Amino acid sequence: MAAERTIGIVGGGIVGLAIGRELTRQRPGVRVVVLEKETRLASHQTGHNSGVVHAGIYYQPGSLKAQLCTRGRDLLRDYCSERGIVYDECGKLVVAVDPSELGRLDALERTARHNQVPGLARLSAGAIRDIEPHAVGLAALHSPKTAITDFVAVAEAMAQDIRDSGGEIRLGTTVTGVERRAGDIDVVSGPVRHRVDHLVICAGLHADRLSSLVDGSSGPRIVPFRGEYLSVTAAKRDLVRGMVYPVPDPRYPFLGVHFTRRVTGALDVGPNAVLSLSREGYRRSDVSLADLRDIVTWPGFWHLARAHWRTGVREVVGSLSTRASMRLASRYVPEIGPADVVRNDMGVRAQAVERDGTLVDDFRITHSAGMTSVRNAPSPAATSSLAIAEHVVTGMARRP
Repeated sequence: MAAERTIGIVGGGIVGLAIGRELTRQRPGVRVVVLEKETRLASHQTGHNSGVVHAGIYYQPGSLKAQLCTRGRDLLRDYCSERGIVYDECGKLVVAVDPSELGRLDALERTARHNQVPGLARLSAGAIRDIEPHAVGLAALHSPKTAITDFVAVAEAMAQDIRDSGGEIRLGTTVTGVERRAGDIDVVSGPVRHRVDHLVICAGLHADRLSSLVDGSSGPRIVPFRGEYLSVTAAKRDLVRGMVYPVPDPRYPFLGVHFTRRVTGALDVGPNAVLSLSREGYRRSDVSLADLRDIVTWPGFWHLARAHWRTGVREVVGSLSTRASMRLASRYVPEIGPADVVRNDMGVRAQAVERDGTLVDDFRITHSAGMTSVRNAPSPAATSSLAIAEHVVTGMARRP
């Protein structure tokens, strides 16, 4: 009888867990082992995001993001229904408040319609108030199927699916090396070796470092950006029913400061995008010398800084000043101002940057003999997680 094949997954965030779950579904004879360095799952990007289930408004038609967001949204909705996890289609407005934004709103509408965003509608200034009575703008796109959920609860449900199918999740297991052997792979964690037949790396904020152990490539490099949230006080949180977003700047993969409803009933403003000096820097004071070295020794960072330093300065000012941050947000909901918010959670986004300074916008997944690396999986990775899992497992099947 052939020996049981083992597939190792590095990373216990929502993407790694979705891939593990999909492997147990598509390959029931395979043993899945998830290795996570933290003592709990979904500790980083999964546990610090906005909870938004994106409908596919923003993504370049034909890109992996566009394809997998559309597929993933439907899969996630059904999964939440099956598992009894909150999934609230509270809807979203993308609002233009200045005439200079109307051309970008037109382009965004074309993209959204190409991506078949369900129920998409173009709204006049007056119609905005029908959806969000306290919001203002010249025109807007309304996405009624944009939803919110609890991605940590989703990740924990996926982990339970893996366990129920005979898989294993090992917490507190930091991967320090990867060694190819004849016919299999040793995943090194301190003095312990885990032997697997195929290895999948879904390491998020550390994706470049661990992927380089697999393929020897130094790029793209992860440059971390901290996203900071403000929480609207209870007296004003009901002024926004769902979500209110600005028209994004197409030069950046960030969506701008926006109002987001949470499944808890809270209303948040944010996130911004400030360079973080630590990949796990959830406080402004957090500095990692190793992470800082990786930033400043990467030529792409300096290309990026030279091209966009003015935007970087504005983000820092908004980070330091609640008044400056809310000056932007209040353009969309004028009744919520600096006195109506308090500082809340922070997250760190793993943004892949090429050597020439190009921000990697699409998902990037690479395969080699016996190994798969998810090198770039920013938003909407949580929305797309179940579809990313299908894509990855299908790609693995085409290779040894």
